[in-house]
This record gives sequence, structure tokens and C-alpha cells, in this order.
Amino acid sequence: MLVRKKIESIEFGLFSSKTLQKLSAARIYTPNTYDDDGYPIEGGLMDPRLGVIDPGIRCKTCGGRLGECQGHFGHIQLTRPVIHVGYAREVYNLLRATCRKCSRLLSSPEDIQKYAKYDRQEHPEIANIIWAKAAKITDNGGKCPYCDEKQVKIKFVRPYSYYEEEDNLLVTTTKERFEKISDEDLKQLDMKIRPEWMILHVIPVLPITARPSITLESTDRSEDDLTHKLVDILRINQRLEENINSGAPQLIIEDLWDLLQYHVATYFDNGITGIPPARHRSGRPLKTIAQRLKGKEGRFRNNLSGKRVNFSARTVVGPDPKLSINEVGVPYPVAVELTVPEEVNERNLEKIRAMVLNGPALHPGVHNVISGGKRRRVMESTKEEIAKSLMVGDLVERHLSDGDIVIFNRQPSLHRISMMCHRVRVLPQNTFRINTAVCAPYNADFDGDEMNLHVPQSEEAIAEAEILMKVQENIISPRFGGPLIGGRHDHVTGMYLLTRDDIELSRAEALDLTRNLLQLPENKKKFTGKELFSLLLPEDFSVSYHGKMSANKVVIEKGKLASGVVDSEGMAGRLLDQLFIKYGSDVAREYIDKSTQLSIRALMKYGFSVGIDEEDMPQKGKQDLTELLNQTEKNVDELINAYHRGELIVLPGKSMEESLEHYIMIELGKARNECGKIAAKYASENSAVLMAKTGARGSMLNLTQMSGSVGQQAVRGQRIKRGYYNRTLSHYKQGDVSAGANGFVRSNFKRGLTPSEYFFHSMGGREGLVDTAIRTGRSGYMQRRLINALQDLVVYPDLTVRGDGGVIVQFKYGEDGIDPMRKGYLENG
Repeated sequence: MLVRKKIESIEFGLFSSKTLQKLSAARIYTPNTYDDDGYPIEGGLMDPRLGVIDPGIRCKTCGGRLGECQGHFGHIQLTRPVIHVGYAREVYNLLRATCRKCSRLLSSPEDIQKYAKYDRQEHPEIANIIWAKAAKITDNGGKCPYCDEKQVKIKFVRPYSYYEEEDNLLVTTTKERFEKISDEDLKQLDMKIRPEWMILHVIPVLPITARPSITLESTDRSEDDLTHKLVDILRINQRLEENINSGAPQLIIEDLWDLLQYHVATYFDNGITGIPPARHRSGRPLKTIAQRLKGKEGRFRNNLSGKRVNFSARTVVGPDPKLSINEVGVPYPVAVELTVPEEVNERNLEKIRAMVLNGPALHPGVHNVISGGKRRRVMESTKEEIAKSLMVGDLVERHLSDGDIVIFNRQPSLHRISMMCHRVRVLPQNTFRINTAVCAPYNADFDGDEMNLHVPQSEEAIAEAEILMKVQENIISPRFGGPLIGGRHDHVTGMYLLTRDDIELSRAEALDLTRNLLQLPENKKKFTGKELFSLLLPEDFSVSYHGKMSANKVVIEKGKLASGVVDSEGMAGRLLDQLFIKYGSDVAREYIDKSTQLSIRALMKYGFSVGIDEEDMPQKGKQDLTELLNQTEKNVDELINAYHRGELIVLPGKSMEESLEHYIMIELGKARNECGKIAAKYASENSAVLMAKTGARGSMLNLTQMSGSVGQQAVRGQRIKRGYYNRTLSHYKQGDVSAGANGFVRSNFKRGLTPSEYFFHSMGGREGLVDTAIRTGRSGYMQRRLINALQDLVVYPDLTVRGDGGVIVQFKYGEDGIDPMRKGYLENG
């Protein structure tokens, strides 16, 4: 019978020394671990009562073997008590809040009476008020309301030293004070543990299973970091006891006591600020209890929240434009290694039998067969016998094959579309391959990026992945409700070249472009590019929209491209959006698959290249640019002169200097825009302009900087001011605020920059790089915090968003109940 229990609450606290001794299976008192024969010493840190880590041996406490015995705690009896470093701040607060003589809480009976009427669960802040009031009496050197003892200000020196004025407060004194504090006073402070438990007389020794030793190739044993630390504690503890028994001077005893305190503190946490970390002989800091738990490499984040998994592969990703957006090319070595469970039935019995006969090395083969609850490994010697005995109902773990569902992911996974579901296509070579149209959601490129592939292992997981995570279901971005997947870059250029007005093709040329993609109408001898594009659209599809190019109004009537050219809005914008809304993901996926292949073929047919001479400016253009830039510099000089004459109009809320900077920035910004207009005027329709106008890549700003002027460089939103004292570079005069002296680059990239301009340009670029690095870390940390804060929010079937315990956070998901991936706007008709 299955008994289900619900955890009502979890409480964290402290054990007393007596409880630790009761829980302990053995008292550990010697720092030696093994005897000369290699057997663990009783009373040592590898005491057999603490658990087993070697096969064939039984635990002396519970009798369990390796794997059955979870391990047992031991304990070390400390010669002198030490502060628990995790509670050093609490010890300090309690010393301030209680009387140094009678240990009563420094809060008057009237105060306690006043707060007694409040329910502590409803008003948890009451305890903080009492803490603060009591501590104030000590800090001000006031008197105890019960015994009239004058209080002495207590100083806390991190990590665990306390002083009453100049006198060091011994741990034993602190412990005695805490033992005298009454339970009623602790209740007032909302303390659920006895305060003397924060001072350790006994420390727990973790089971051997939590700190196993490993045998190296040289047959030497290497101990765990925690065992090293416990050896240090035992050694110092022994020395301290010997010194006390032999009547050593107080100074030596206190030094050893301090050392014991240090070792116990670093056993709990080896990252305490203010004290040096305990290190290995090699100089590596030891990973003790806190380091095992916290941070990115700790138990919670590394082994519980996220962990390494089976049934996954990782390799470099490359492009394959012939794949569908739903597919992923998987190399043979990966397909042979990863397995998918498949149940044998009447329909697939013969197919699976053939796979078993292939064995584990030949694709498609089988690694294991699970029959009657027993797993049998398929090997060359056993494959024929296993194939013969294969029955309906058996489960086989077969190789990954074409058509299998897998989950594909690229790190950093910053949004949900960083992880999508694809169908497998097993291909030669050693890299994963994806369609270039799917790069955007993964933010992938092919300069060495690696991606991860995960194989779901149950029918439910496979169905869920396919329905919710398939690439075609995620064409629309949940961020802005528009297409994120679709043709871009070369696809856009290729489709623009094909759908221009003057394109006419013979049937042979059209067949060459559409082979294996589209069915051409019979008996038609001539085709326009627009007609070929129209074959990609459903016959009843009509839409009109403004393309990326300003003069481009695209009209599609009854599946025919009537006017306009297809640019980025057609490949991955408005047109694709309308197809997805009206016809669903299958039609949208087919459009992306076919339009991208057609556009690449068109690009290969017509050719497309950019030459450096396309950025050349005719003599008249160069003259116009020089005149414009000379005039700009004159205008800037005139502003500077007006500033010196005191005639500059001061802007509200700005000083005269700030106003001057503002006016100069406007003037120089205007100059770059004007340079852009001159560059565009003389550039006509070259390849760079074409890419910018169609939305394939780049912008007119790139052309401006290549042919016109690079423009003003900025650091922290200001003109460049740093460098030498009161000037940017050594060859400028002090106080020079002219355009050139403060980072204005009048040259363009085609002509080349002067050394000073290059230096200023590098300063602007460096800021961008540093800023990007800082922003990445900050946004990653912010995302982590948000996810942790929102992880228990769930959208219920009634569309309410509820948190822990069903608390309603939103009455309707997103306030309107609309999924941005599923919304869209349709035109009338």
C-alpha cells in the first residue's frame, strides 16, 4: 500500500552538543586514518562505524553493504569551545541585547508588557523592535533594569572576535552568559534555539560516504578536502589538550585556541572574508561544507537544479539550406551512440529484428533488448539468438534514426525559443546541421558554435515536445508577436533579384530554379520572377503591405504577386505573419523551406558581389563633402567664439560649458546626417545600398561611414574629453574644444582615418566592448533572480496566474489572457 504524505513545514535550526553526541555513531579522537597495513583506525576519520566506501565490506553500525548504508555521523569533542562562524553576527547581537552580569534581556518589564498583547505570528517585527531597544542600552553604556549593572559597549571584529571595550571576551565567558539566559527572554526575541548551542563543544564529523577517499594510480590514497580539514582540527585539538594538561603558559593556550577556532570556522566555510582560506599543499583552497553547497559549482545549482544528463550529444553546428526548418542533421557517430526506446509490435517486428541483426555498431542497429524485465545487451556473438527470440511487447533501445523527435538547444538559453524540437536526419560528417533560417531564435552562427541535442525517452515526452516545441510552432516570437524565423540576408537579396519587374525566364531556366521545389504550369514557355514566387503561395491568399523599401507597395491577389518586390518584409515579416495566422504552421513552414531555397538558387543565378570601388565617391561628391565638413567646423568654431564672448544662449538647467557641448553635438550630428545624404545621392543603387534598402543586412549609416564621414565618437554619451590634462592628446592645446580635438572623425573608412582619428575611434569602440561584457553579466544575473522569484507561478486552466498555495497573482494571464505567439491582426476581406 502506498502512503502519501505532505510536508507541512521545514525548520532549520541547531543541534545541542548532547544531541550531536546522541546522533553520533563514534567519537573521533585521533588524526591518524589508516594503520601500517592500510586498515582504517578505530577512532580515526575513516572509522568503519561511519559507513562503507569499499565493496564487499559491511558497515559496523548498520551492517549494510556499499550502496545500502547511507553512512553515519561521528563527532569530535573539542578541548575548548569555539564560536559557530555561521552565527557570529547573532552571537554579537545577543551579547548586546542581554545584561553582562545577570544575563536578563535589557528590556524593561513595561516594554515587554506593552508588546505582550500583539500576536507574534501576525507581527513578527515586534522581536526586531525589542532586539534594537535592548542593544541600544548596551551601546549607550546604560544600566540593566533588573540588577543595575552598568553595561559596557561591545565591539565585534569579524569574523568571530568580541571585545568589551579593550578586553577580549573569551568564548567560555560568552557561553556562561548564554547559559543563564531564560527561555522567557528568548521567547521575547523570537529565538527558537538555546543560544549556547551557537558555541560549539562538539562538532559533527560527516559520514565517510560524503567524503570518500580515492586510490590513485600509484596505489596511494588521496583524501577528501573535508577529511584534510578534520585532520587539522584533531591535531590542534590534541595539541591544545596536551598543553593545558602540561600547564603551558596562558599565551600559548590562547594561540592554540585561536588556531582551533580558525580550523573549525574554515571547516564550515572556507570563504570567510578577513581570514586567509585553508589551502592544500599545492596552494589550492580547500572546498569545505559551504563551498560544496553554494554558488554555481555547488550542490544546489550544479547537482540538483541542473545536472549533466544521459541521452544527449554536443558538437559544432553548421549550415545546410536543403534541410527543412523542422529538421536537424545528426552525424552517424552520434546516431549510433544515442538510443530511443521502441516497443515491439506486430507491425514493426520484422523491421526491429533486422535492426537487432545489424548489432550495436551498424546503423540502424540496437544496443539492448528488455524482455520480461531483464536487459540483454546485443553483441556480435548474441545478436542472432536475441533476434530469433524477439517477441511482441519487448522493448528495444535502438539507434537514433531519421524522423525521430529530438530537442535541440544552444547556450546561453536566454528565452524559450533557445530550445526547440526537431526531426532527425542522419547525415555523414561530424557536425550537427540546421537550416540557416533557424539561426535567429538560437542566436547561432557557424564560426565554431556548439549545440546540444537531447533525446526524449518516453512517448509522452516525445508527443509533448513535438506538439509544443516543434520549430514550426515557434515561428512567431512571444516577445513581439512577429516572425522570428524566416529568410534573411542572402535569402532577401536573392528574392529581391528574382521578383524585380524586368525579370523574364525561359521554361528551362524556370525549371532549373524550381527543380524538386515547385510544380510549373504545363505548356507555359515564359515566366516572370513574380510568377515563380507566386507558386509558393496558397491560391486564395490575398494581402497588401508596405515593404521595407520606401517605394515598395506589395500587392498579392488570389495567390499572385501583382505588384512590388519581395524584400525582408516578404521573407520574414508581414507576408509570413499573415500566412501563419490564416493557414497555420504547416503552410508557414513550407513557405520558409521553399522560399529560402528558391532565393538562394536565384542569387546563384544572377550573382551578387560588393566591390570596394562601389564606395568610391566622384570628384563632385568629394567636393560637396569637403565643403560640408569645412562649414561644420566653421560653425563649431563660431559657437566656441560665442562662448568665449559670453554671447552663447544658455540652455535651461545647464551651465555655459554644458550648453556649448550640447550645441556642438547637435552641429556634428547634423553634419553626419548631411554626409549620409551626399553619400546616398552618389552611391545610386550599388550592392551595399541594395542590402540596406531591402533589409538584407546593414543600414545607410554603414554607407555614410564608408563613403561620407565616420562622425563624432562618444564615450559615456559625451564627446571624448579624457586623455592628457585638460586636452585629449598631447599635440592639442589645453582647453581646445574644437571638433577635431574632441573626437570628431571627418574621414571615411574608404579613404582611411588619420592616427588621431583612429585613436578616437578605438576609444569609442572599446567602450562598446566593455559595456557589452558588463551588460551580459548583469542581465544574466537579473534573469536568474527573476526566474527564482517567479518559479512557483502557474497559469491555471481558468487563465488565472497563481503562486504558492493558490495565491492569485493575476486574474487573467498577461491581464488579457492572450498569448503573443497566437495573436495577430487580419485585414478586412
